[in-house]
Amino acid sequence: MTAFKKATKAAAKLRLGLVGPAGSGKTMTALRVAQGLGGPIAVIDTERGSASLYVGERGIAFDVIELDSYEVEHFIDGIRAAVDGGYSVLVIDSLSHAWAGKGGILEFVDKAGKRNQSGGNFGAWRDATPRHNALVDAILGAPLHIIVTLRSKVEYVVENVGGRNQVRKVGLQPVQRDGLEYEFTVVGDVTQEHDLVVTKTRAAFLKDAVIKEAGEDLGKQLAAWLADGETPAQKQQIRAAKASGSQLVAKASEAIAIASSTQAIAACRRRVDQYLADGTLTDSDWSALTDQIDARSASIEGEVVDGVA
Repeated sequence: MTAFKKATKAAAKLRLGLVGPAGSGKTMTALRVAQGLGGPIAVIDTERGSASLYVGERGIAFDVIELDSYEVEHFIDGIRAAVDGGYSVLVIDSLSHAWAGKGGILEFVDKAGKRNQSGGNFGAWRDATPRHNALVDAILGAPLHIIVTLRSKVEYVVENVGGRNQVRKVGLQPVQRDGLEYEFTVVGDVTQEHDLVVTKTRAAFLKDAVIKEAGEDLGKQLAAWLADGETPAQKQQIRAAKASGSQLVAKASEAIAIASSTQAIAACRRRVDQYLADGTLTDSDWSALTDQIDARSASIEGEVVDGVA
């Protein structure tokens, strides 16, 4: 019979989707977050070498595969190569090409539909869907962090700013199969102002977050969260609590040392037991203090016996 085991985040790997129009800074954001996650970085570049333009910026370094045809099998091969190469993070820039680029799923369906006069595109999707699913499975199953960029469909809106009309470019839905974003750990829209607006997250500390020029700090926060479920801020709180606990131990130890009667040492014992019950003392600290209480109690009893004698 299969046994349950304790669930942890230690083995979990990030799946981050960055959605935005051309020029919003998706590639740089992806590389900076990858840098923050730590370890060697690999990049699958579908943008004709554009990712390599960022080498050296902020100390960023990576190895790259540049694709000029975007069949899903090429992406799957790239993912496998990143795993076999021992990389910690893989950036796919962009995954939209696997859907709408040369050789991508939509082109495959179009060509297959033309060949199949009876079934048309409907029949072609029976072959295309398993291929797309294989790509998604490869992304989700790979034992390394994966960050993908996704181009969004673009719309222009006119806004009145200071009494003057201005045209602004906004991103809409990502260019990929509907619902793909739900497979990711975190999804965010990268705006023209380079803000990251988190739209979907399994990390509670990122709920409704808007991050100015997201980068290395976000990568470090996500790495910490995946490692042990604690953000840097939470770790600081834990360290403060431990420091507070150390002060409590010191004060209790001092009270025990100066106790001069059986009543005083009994009060120390009750107080230490209460600290343990409240969760403000660890088991090991309680045990050490209890040993000190026992020793001090024996000493007090000896002093009393000697005094009577």
